Amino acid sequence: MENKKAVAILCSGGPAPGINTVVCTVAKSFLKENWRVIGINYGTKTLFTDKVDCIDIDFDLADHYFNRGGSFLKMSRYKPKDSEFKADFFIKNNVELLVTIGGDDTASTANRITKFLNEKHLPVRNIHVPKTIDNDLPLPEKLPTFGYESAKSEGVRIATTVYEDARTSENWFVVSSMGREAGHLAFGIGSACHYPMIIIPEMFKNVDVTFDRIIKMMVSSIVKRKILGMNHGAIMISEGVFHFMDDSEFQNTGLKFSYDEHGHPELGKVSKAHIFNVLLSDELDRLGIKVKCRPVEIGYEVRCCEPTAFDLKYCTLLGLGVKKLFDRGSSGCIVVCHNDGRVLPLYLEDVEDPKTGKIIPRLVDTESEDYKMLIDNLHYIREADYRKAAKYLQNPQLYDLKNILGW
Repeated sequence: MENKKAVAILCSGGPAPGINTVVCTVAKSFLKENWRVIGINYGTKTLFTDKVDCIDIDFDLADHYFNRGGSFLKMSRYKPKDSEFKADFFIKNNVELLVTIGGDDTASTANRITKFLNEKHLPVRNIHVPKTIDNDLPLPEKLPTFGYESAKSEGVRIATTVYEDARTSENWFVVSSMGREAGHLAFGIGSACHYPMIIIPEMFKNVDVTFDRIIKMMVSSIVKRKILGMNHGAIMISEGVFHFMDDSEFQNTGLKFSYDEHGHPELGKVSKAHIFNVLLSDELDRLGIKVKCRPVEIGYEVRCCEPTAFDLKYCTLLGLGVKKLFDRGSSGCIVVCHNDGRVLPLYLEDVEDPKTGKIIPRLVDTESEDYKMLIDNLHYIREADYRKAAKYLQNPQLYDLKNILGW
């Protein structure tokens, strides 16, 4: 093979709808100008080894996969240490651009790779494409990360069916959503489905996140609906609440967890919805409130669904934006497609934590007007409900969200 200029593309972290669209659009853009396009399997896990697992992407392959869910490039969550970085692959394959596709962890790794390349004075640029269903990369203008809208749409489909089951069977469902530290996905799905209670970590800005407070919020919604004459409902809760809990919270639940070598509960091995459903059921029994509740997990089901029209177009523009920024000489940046049509770089060094070098995640803005309107639309006990709530609760004021959350 002639020594063509090459672009290398890798994906890291978890899957998100639209990955193939970005990869294939980038590939088509550079193939058009007779570049070699190298797809790297397993992200950065093999990039700095002697045997990089990679494939050459041609136009036919790119055209075959561009609109499909999942990722034809294999992915991993491997995070290389700075000491593992080396330039062999880039030099051997005449790579002039590394395109990284991922969330905040991948962006943080890309930031470190960029610094390494600059220190070595290598003519290799890096452009990052913001991928995550968690929507937690700090893009301007509340722009979504790609994959979020498609995952939310699939999550809404599932959550709507769950809500209809609750109405039909007069049950309650505890629905847990992925999202890591941020509550964007849970809040987006729950709001779209008019769930009577949504619980995300950002709500606890004035108080500690505890199981007691979370269960009280759930009970508050159940009792409020009973006051309204409704014996069904669904609660949406973000897995992100676990990221802000002290380990003692888990130890005091009475539930059995496995623990890692650092003594932290291995939450990836258990259903978060199941944990909350068990604790809620126990509390309802203690209070003498007869309600059936069931757990539902929303996570892996939404990561590899086919991208919606929004993400198909958005990811196409991001892929074309990579080529546009490269032609302008940009590097060490996230490609951003603004609502007004502009394609601009968001430099990684401008959104990193100066102490850790990691990209600072974007959380739900609890001061925004849309958030406040949606929260006010939830069903929970307020002061005006205390008298009627006393039929079910000895101290209704303890189940008022303003008291639970310190508003």
